[in-house]
Amino acid sequence: MSKYELVAGLETHVELATKTKIFCSCSTAFGGEPNTHCCPVCIGLPGTLPKLNKKVVEYAVMAGLATHCKISEISTMARKNYVYPDLSKNYQISQFDMPLCTNGWITLSNGRKIRITRIHIEEDAGKLVHSHGKTYVDYNRGGVPLIEIVSEPDIRSIDEAKEYVEKLQLLMHYIGISDCKMEEGSMRCDVNVSVRPQGSSQLGTRTEIKNMNSTGFITKAMAYEYDRQCDLLDSGKKVAQETLRYNETNECTESMRGKEDADDYRYFPEPDLPTIHVTPDWVEKIRMQLPEDPTERTKRWTEKLGVSETDAQQLIRYRNAADYFDKSVKGLKSGKAAASCILGQIFRRMETEKDKENFSPSVTPENFNALLKLLDTGKIHMNLVKSTLEKMLDTGKPYHEFLSEKDLAGVDDKQLEALCKEAMAKNSKAVDDYRAGKEKAVKALVGYVMKTTHGRADAKKAEGLLIKLLA
Repeated sequence: MSKYELVAGLETHVELATKTKIFCSCSTAFGGEPNTHCCPVCIGLPGTLPKLNKKVVEYAVMAGLATHCKISEISTMARKNYVYPDLSKNYQISQFDMPLCTNGWITLSNGRKIRITRIHIEEDAGKLVHSHGKTYVDYNRGGVPLIEIVSEPDIRSIDEAKEYVEKLQLLMHYIGISDCKMEEGSMRCDVNVSVRPQGSSQLGTRTEIKNMNSTGFITKAMAYEYDRQCDLLDSGKKVAQETLRYNETNECTESMRGKEDADDYRYFPEPDLPTIHVTPDWVEKIRMQLPEDPTERTKRWTEKLGVSETDAQQLIRYRNAADYFDKSVKGLKSGKAAASCILGQIFRRMETEKDKENFSPSVTPENFNALLKLLDTGKIHMNLVKSTLEKMLDTGKPYHEFLSEKDLAGVDDKQLEALCKEAMAKNSKAVDDYRAGKEKAVKALVGYVMKTTHGRADAKKAEGLLIKLLA
């Protein structure tokens, strides 16, 4: 066991899924030819005035409510002054002493709460493009609305950091305020890392690793930085407070500059924007529009509908699929079959992640629910559910277009025993193989029963009876 404890906090930047930028009407669409999604306002030409996008405030409030934050009735914008080529105004419009959301938390699977100090709104900067020894600036991203989610230094392991980021990513995407695509830069993390002796309550000197855009890089960078700081302390040296970048090629952190404090940015109130007033009534209206918390939703599925934890975690990744599932299992005792069919048969027909995100199968949840009720009441078995669902997906028609009265009558025990004996009589090789120790040979006999009954028989019951008859 190491004699040092890791202490970490994250500043997570999430680009909001508004159609236009935070202070102008330019498009927020990803990509496009460089410097085609910008205007005098978002590049800060003299004489221009910003106008706050109301949707940005609404999305930020949604993020605050989803993370248990207190929503400030009064908040203000501020100018954060620094000079860098991707910031054409030489200041960023952000929030400082009066942020929109404060004092929230994210609960990890181990029960620990990672406190959220604040969530504030701000504008994104442009992007530097390095090519053939030259550096170019693309201001398309400048003015894209962000929320910055700042945690307390409550993270105590790399695994906790990874889970925290993944939970934030799921939550922000799930409530519909961002696509959270880290590979496109719409979610990025600055990771603050320090170490201290085990048992100590005093925080060590922190370093900040900037602009991490994948959980894989975050875990590698944190592991390297933890080891580096431990080595420094073991050798009697001090950790310098500085800003670092992660070198993906060498898998190490590298110094960029000395770490800034708030005073270095010379914050002052933004003179061109009015105070933001968020009424309690508007907050409650937004709260009512939020979906069920994903953690609570998966808990309900596993505890009340018998869905496996693995299936629940897969379903919750896609909000539309999760909504479809809930409609499909309305009034049912179990959700296992619905989850299995959605993640199996329906997802197999969807080629891309975007298809799964949109999730618009040809079968309505109401028609799927009607089919599942036949299974729930024992009128048909799972194999017939699956074969019928395939036909429904092909045509969009309800189950009664494909299932006859005979199909719904099922196969009674006497008929099933007769069919099993018939299967054995007509498949002597499978019988001999099974009795010779090839246990999988029984599947051929089950297949005969299922084919003969057009899927009406209970496959598990048939297999059990066949094993008994073969003994």
